[in-house]
Amino acid sequence: MSTVRIRLEPAGVTMESPRGRPLLSLLFEHGVEFPCGGRGTCKACRVRILQGVAPPAPEDMAALGPELAAEGWRLACRLRPETDLVLEVEQWETLILTGTRAIAGAYREGRGVAVDLGTTTIVAELVDLASGNVLGLRSALNPQAVYGSDVMSRVEAAVRRGEGPVLRALIRDRIGELVRELVRVHGTASEIVIAGNTVMHHLFCGYDLSGLAGVPFETSFGEQAIFEARELGWEFTASTQVRVLPCLGGFVGGDILAGILATKIHESEKLAALIDLGTNGEIVIGSRQGLLCASTAAGPAFEGGAISMGMRATTGAIYEVTLDNGQPHCKVIGDVAPRGICGSGLVDAVAAGLEMGVVTPAGRLGSPWELCPPVRLVQSDIRQLQLAKAAVAAGMRILLRRLGASPFDVGRVYLAGAFGNYISAVSARRIGLFEFPLTVIEPAGNTALAGARLALLQPDERGYQHLRRLVEHVPLAADADFEQDYVASLSFPASVD
Repeated sequence: MSTVRIRLEPAGVTMESPRGRPLLSLLFEHGVEFPCGGRGTCKACRVRILQGVAPPAPEDMAALGPELAAEGWRLACRLRPETDLVLEVEQWETLILTGTRAIAGAYREGRGVAVDLGTTTIVAELVDLASGNVLGLRSALNPQAVYGSDVMSRVEAAVRRGEGPVLRALIRDRIGELVRELVRVHGTASEIVIAGNTVMHHLFCGYDLSGLAGVPFETSFGEQAIFEARELGWEFTASTQVRVLPCLGGFVGGDILAGILATKIHESEKLAALIDLGTNGEIVIGSRQGLLCASTAAGPAFEGGAISMGMRATTGAIYEVTLDNGQPHCKVIGDVAPRGICGSGLVDAVAAGLEMGVVTPAGRLGSPWELCPPVRLVQSDIRQLQLAKAAVAAGMRILLRRLGASPFDVGRVYLAGAFGNYISAVSARRIGLFEFPLTVIEPAGNTALAGARLALLQPDERGYQHLRRLVEHVPLAADADFEQDYVASLSFPASVD
């Protein structure tokens, strides 16, 4: 199969793709967000054809209208390029902080770099501090993954085996490479802001992780850290200041602080929630009156781990399952033959199985279920999802109970990260992961990166230091009701209105 070259502007990213294959998964890996999960309904992923030919699909005409389609605008989630293309990514031309709202008086001359330091991936943006526009973007896998895919494997390596200095060097070198590429192409950066979970924060800074290796999973090293780039070995930008955003408590890190900044739930009159689901599920619920946060050990199921045919959300993964005349219909990332199933596909599949009667409310699967051959689900897969969803649901129940509220008192629920980008709220509610009304749930994209960008544009750290004082961390392991709520959340609802 021949390939085509795709160039993304203004980031200047060039990539190759098989001719005629959907670009959704490839663009997502390069920082383009799909808030509706690639369903073609939100229009937020639109791109404009600057060079090349890509006739509008029916979905483009329906969502964007004939006028915008005639101007070259297309839904990125529907693009199947047959020729080389140069695309203008609208998301990178506007302020993706909280919509397109500007921050009065916060802008200044120069450039900065915002970094989302994730357990699996790292994304870095070069930002024009005068306008807030993204000038360039680079992404890479976290090289620490050779020590394990989840944060506890990194803690184990650092604490039990003394590999902390090696893990620190790996991550500092990789971020340095990304920043070097950005400033080489687009010019120097005066400041760098890094947002990561607590373990990534500690490993980057070189802090002791032993407090996170066992109960009560707390640390005394969660404050903001400030370095000069030369301290990190980044001589190419030696005088640049590097800020690592502070943690909120336990496993609730600076990435969640950044998510609060991006979604502004701390300014909400009504209760609002921010949920980031992965191996650890981080939950924040509250309002301008105060916020409660917690982390819960959801396990790897939401990321396709510990599933018999599970995989990350990459090419070949089933990411969506719907019912068509009572039978499962699967969508695969990259529009290729399925190789496995990722977290969002697993949630969809179990929700469909409950409707079909293939899966019982107790989680019983009579025999292996041929979902989309060769991909099938087995009893242990259902059990892994039950354990993951029960941990998250129990955490949400405890926070709501402490606030004296019910799920129906929450006015907005933001789902952060890649899993939140793809998961179907309908399916999540069907399996009992969420009890919130569907109308208040919305994907929020990469809130860690958006919040890090906001911290760049608002350099006065008093803003988020004040925010930290609004947030109370709730250690779920010490809550007397957690085990009872956890057990009560293991079953799937018999039905959902």
